Amino acid sequence: MAYRRTERESARLAARHDAIVAAARGLAGESGLAAVQIAAVAERAGIAAGTVYRYFPSKEDLVAAVIKDTVDRQVGTIRNAMAASPGALSGLAAALMGFATETLRTRRLAFALLAEAGEEGDAARRRIGSEFETLIRAAVAAGHLPVQPSAASASAVRGAMVEGLVGPLVAPPRPGADTERAAILEMTLFALRALGVADKRARGLVLTAARPPG
Repeated sequence: MAYRRTERESARLAARHDAIVAAARGLAGESGLAAVQIAAVAERAGIAAGTVYRYFPSKEDLVAAVIKDTVDRQVGTIRNAMAASPGALSGLAAALMGFATETLRTRRLAFALLAEAGEEGDAARRRIGSEFETLIRAAVAAGHLPVQPSAASASAVRGAMVEGLVGPLVAPPRPGADTERAAILEMTLFALRALGVADKRARGLVLTAARPPG
């Protein structure tokens, strides 16, 4: 008779897996992907290195999990922002602002994905670009944006936002909340203008997207 895990055991294993990824992500967020070493991750997670190896046979496997987890979070932010918006263009604006906020919040990890992740970083960028491509196509179809090559536009906007947010702000000292908020608003406004939204309307969309819910 084949052994079957109980729900409690499966939940325990999943929680341990998530804790290891969280520890690795924390190290990457502080010092880049090079900091994701099995021993350091085990120490951060409060477990033995051998336990980490049972979940991730190599450092490369663990780095791949960090990248996937990071992109999953970014995709979730984009989709949640879109889902909470009433229309295609307001959804695009909210998604851009959510992505900018997440990028700035995890700036060192965003820089690591940009500069250190190699082919997996390329795949991560394509995945985010695909999310924005879908939103741009919807806004074009609704008549809110001019006809354009949506895939190229999505890639350009994503890249410009990351470079604009991470480049000048990645080094310490950490910018203040007002500086961060201004950077998020400015890059969201830039992206909407670049996609063809008139300045006055773009500013209105940014202000609406920045307004706290409720």
